[in-house]
Amino acid sequence: MKRDAITSADTEAPLSRLAHFGFLTLPNYSMIAFTSAVEVLRMANYVGRAQHYTWSVVTPDGQPARASNGITVKPTTTLDPDNLPDVLIVCAGWHVAEVVDDAVIALLQDVASKGIPVGGICTGPYALLAANLLDGYRCTVHWEDMSPLHKRYPHVRFADELFVIDRDRLTCTGGTAPIDLMLNLVGMRLGRTHAAQVSEQFIVERIRGSTDYQHIPVDARVGLSRAELIEVVRLMEANIEEPLSLDELARLVHLSQRHLQRMFKMFMNVSPTHYYLTLRLRRARELLRNTDASISSVTTECGFHSACHFSKAYRAQFGHAPSVERRMAN
Repeated sequence: MKRDAITSADTEAPLSRLAHFGFLTLPNYSMIAFTSAVEVLRMANYVGRAQHYTWSVVTPDGQPARASNGITVKPTTTLDPDNLPDVLIVCAGWHVAEVVDDAVIALLQDVASKGIPVGGICTGPYALLAANLLDGYRCTVHWEDMSPLHKRYPHVRFADELFVIDRDRLTCTGGTAPIDLMLNLVGMRLGRTHAAQVSEQFIVERIRGSTDYQHIPVDARVGLSRAELIEVVRLMEANIEEPLSLDELARLVHLSQRHLQRMFKMFMNVSPTHYYLTLRLRRARELLRNTDASISSVTTECGFHSACHFSKAYRAQFGHAPSVERRMAN
């Protein structure tokens, strides 16, 4: 079984003390994201044969919020000022902008003012953005919401990762990504072995870390109107083992190389060559982490003709050599 290294960050010390988790559920919240987070805590208690974690479900008025699948969770309460959680995580889903009202914003700002870490999963980070609690922080949101939020909140540093832990802010995308966030938090507090045992109970092959990216469809990044750019990226994705030259890419989409360079710089903020190289290196990392393919095989499969070039490019992208990646995965 292959497992990723647990996240290491400057904020690990205070986060390693998190024991009571509060979940602020908003109407239409994502049940899969919520249960993915809670179930990790429950299983951590089961594996450790001790009450390592407690959790509470809260709303501003104490009435259960209905999830997007129509289910409500009980017990649901208001925040108890005499028993505040160690961290408050906003759980949201569809139409989040319609349910983040003054009461939600006031509650979050009050909690944050007390020095309590706050976070959001699925579309929950939007509530933190609306409350101005992410200015100057790195954060992530589900790829569907990223583009409009970039423009609306220029003082926030948006990232493509599955989850981001920045000081006393925790943000996470949706689906099952909260499993990885919570496993990393369990690892900080109870150790990597404990987190690995929890992941094994869930049949999770690998604990994804903060360096893992959410897959963002290129049309979501640049808009459907940029058909040529979308086609170029798809050509790149389909030709990893034998990369196409910039001239071939431009010719296949009937553009000049200069125009192609300009489009990538404008919409992707990188050159097409750099984007293509990043695609190939991310593919290499997936193979190193999730397969038993030799490093030389991965080198060839990802379009590198020199082991030295591959190792140098990999180190520049991820901060360590492919051999280190393989050891970390085992």
